[in-house]
Amino acid sequence: MACSAILGFCQYETNKLVRIQSVRLGSLKWSLNGFILLFICIMMLWNRKYQEYDLVVSSVTTKVKGVAQTNLPGVGNVVWDVVDYSGHSLDKNSFFVITNVIVTKNQKQGKCPEVPRNGRLCRTDKDCETGAWDQQSHGVQTGSCVKFDVLRKTCEISAWCPVETKTNPPRPALLAAAENFTVLIKNNIRFPAFNFIRRNILPNMNDAYLRSCQRGNDSLCPIFRLGDIVQEAGEKFSEMAVEGGVIGIQIKWDCNLDRLMRRCLPKYSFRRLDEKESNKTLYPGLNFRYAKYNTVNGVEERTLYKAFGIRFDVMVFGQAGKFSYIQLIIYIGSTLSYYALTTILIDMLIGTSCYSAEVGQDFSVKKVESVQDKQKCILSVSYVDENNIRLVKRSQKKSLQDIKPVSVQPRKEDIGHLRAVLSLLQPSHDAQPPLDHKPDPNSKSRGSAWKSCAAGRATALASPRLLCLTSLCCDALSWRPSSCTWTLCLYLLTVARTPSLRHCAYRQYITWRFGVPPNDTHPAIPSCCVWRIREEYPSPDGQYSGFRPVRVASMKACENGEL
Repeated sequence: MACSAILGFCQYETNKLVRIQSVRLGSLKWSLNGFILLFICIMMLWNRKYQEYDLVVSSVTTKVKGVAQTNLPGVGNVVWDVVDYSGHSLDKNSFFVITNVIVTKNQKQGKCPEVPRNGRLCRTDKDCETGAWDQQSHGVQTGSCVKFDVLRKTCEISAWCPVETKTNPPRPALLAAAENFTVLIKNNIRFPAFNFIRRNILPNMNDAYLRSCQRGNDSLCPIFRLGDIVQEAGEKFSEMAVEGGVIGIQIKWDCNLDRLMRRCLPKYSFRRLDEKESNKTLYPGLNFRYAKYNTVNGVEERTLYKAFGIRFDVMVFGQAGKFSYIQLIIYIGSTLSYYALTTILIDMLIGTSCYSAEVGQDFSVKKVESVQDKQKCILSVSYVDENNIRLVKRSQKKSLQDIKPVSVQPRKEDIGHLRAVLSLLQPSHDAQPPLDHKPDPNSKSRGSAWKSCAAGRATALASPRLLCLTSLCCDALSWRPSSCTWTLCLYLLTVARTPSLRHCAYRQYITWRFGVPPNDTHPAIPSCCVWRIREEYPSPDGQYSGFRPVRVASMKACENGEL
């Protein structure tokens, strides 16, 4: 038992192929295979699937240049240089440029009325709480209610006085001239897997080149005008400068490090990252506060700036690819499955009426082997007076004559068995009865013996039984050309007198009555025929195994005396 279980693993299974000799199908197959191969090659070269990839590691530094002069209300003309409009931003991979400001001058530590917001007014000191403050406050309440202007009173606070009163930025922006500022972006990249290092300032870029290059003429120029960046992001600098915003500068590295196709250059693109519509978001734009301090007569004072501006975030991403045999083999292996599309498409074509119904049916018979469940066994029943075969489901309650067929198929003649019988009879008998020979009515006829079974006899091994009616088998033994195969087989069996030929008789009856039985069906032999054959060739012990088509002996086996 253990040995058989081990031998069960020592076997090889492979698929069964059906070869169709057809010029049309062959041409279609190679055309589809050629199209698939062309598609695979194009995709491999386009996406460089034969390469091994590594992601970029990057660092960015920026240098902004530009000078502007503005007239600040209450301050006068002020010159802004790089320290004034971008000195505060120390964020990684980003820089900030101030474009608009609200200035509050000469603030000192002291007490002053709070700015009334959201209807927060007071009438008496009871409305003010000592030491109270909130997120909207400019200082800490003292507990007193004082005049803010002629008509309103607010709580007094300890703060930098006077407090900031303006909330809306000036229009147009005070530093609209920042549109002409420029920024130099220096980007160093590295691909660790390939030990490859590069920067966006290429080796052929010298100092003279950087002084004169313009992005409009050279897409690789690393110096950018702020107005051009905002414009390529789809915005107007004059509008964005009022409240500020965030612009993304994207640098993409798509490098091919193969020797014959080496290319590694940056590609720049720009987009706005924040929500620009004021009615779609709270607190639109970008702003912050900072102050400049000085001392006047020993008292510290400051000038408060609420600055609006644009932050530029530099984002670097990309990858580098290099030829790899392993990746090439993996890609080829993964694309071999595409060739199954050829088989699927051609099978669908053959299976439809677009090609040929006869070829499709024959192809289905050759390619597909169906196995029926024993509980759903389909029987083939053939009547002498009908030139077709009825397929019925096995039933335990009704006789086969009373069961309606699930389908009816034409009977396929098989003349090969007739020729085999004739060849068998030739060596043993010099004279053979012609096919149109009429038996002597005075001689003993086997037809009369078979006709005696008209009353019907049930076989113990066939369930349900099939009765032998006159229309079913009693006329089957007359000497007619259509029944000569069965007659010759009976003649052969009479001469041979070999019990082992019992199954050969079963087979010849099936060949005469059914021809080629439909696939996955079990031919049903009438019980009278079964018992007539058993009477002619009985079993020594009286036990019969029943008829199984898979065990029926061939004509060659009949000739050799084998089962």
